[in-house]
Amino acid sequence: MLLTKYAHACVRVEDGEKSVLIDPGCWTEPEAFTGVRAVLITHGHSDHVDAELLAAARVSNPALEVYAPKDVADELGGAVHAVGLGERFEAGGFAVRAVGGRHAVTIDDLPDCPNLGYLLDGLYHPGDSLHVPDEEVRALLLPSSGPWLGLRAAIEMVRAVRPERTFPIHDANHSEIGMANFDGWLGREEDTTRYARIALGESARLD
Repeated sequence: MLLTKYAHACVRVEDGEKSVLIDPGCWTEPEAFTGVRAVLITHGHSDHVDAELLAAARVSNPALEVYAPKDVADELGGAVHAVGLGERFEAGGFAVRAVGGRHAVTIDDLPDCPNLGYLLDGLYHPGDSLHVPDEEVRALLLPSSGPWLGLRAAIEMVRAVRPERTFPIHDANHSEIGMANFDGWLGREEDTTRYARIALGESARLD
């Protein structure tokens, strides 16, 4: 399985003829869609889904399938597949399970909106959630910055999930110093996981 990191929380996942793009938001590079068969959207915030970018990708590739929580699917329209919590389905050739359900809380119970994490072949993208799934995770795409997230919470999520590999995402709010600080702390979790950052546009292969 090949993981390619794009801006912020967007990751392309490929394995032979299987391919999906997860959370192409407002900062995502258009080339992220190249060769992709399906798109998974965790929730409706603009840093995770950009309607104009997605529409342009579907014009270029009319066969592109899009899967999203019902509220996002209703807003996007255009034959987007609505996904429910706990649902198992196939996207881009991958068997996918939707988990979690709600966005992590920032303050005062906000933002209270649907958020689905996706599990596919042992890879877990939680969106804006700290949900710990009830099945083994080979690789965790770990949120690393945001108003709803602190360093301690990120480390505690890794310790709860105990993935073989961990790669940071959701990092547009980080400065270079912030990224280095985050990487330093997560690098200490070597008894729990093997941590590495994928540079923008670069890839990592899961054994």
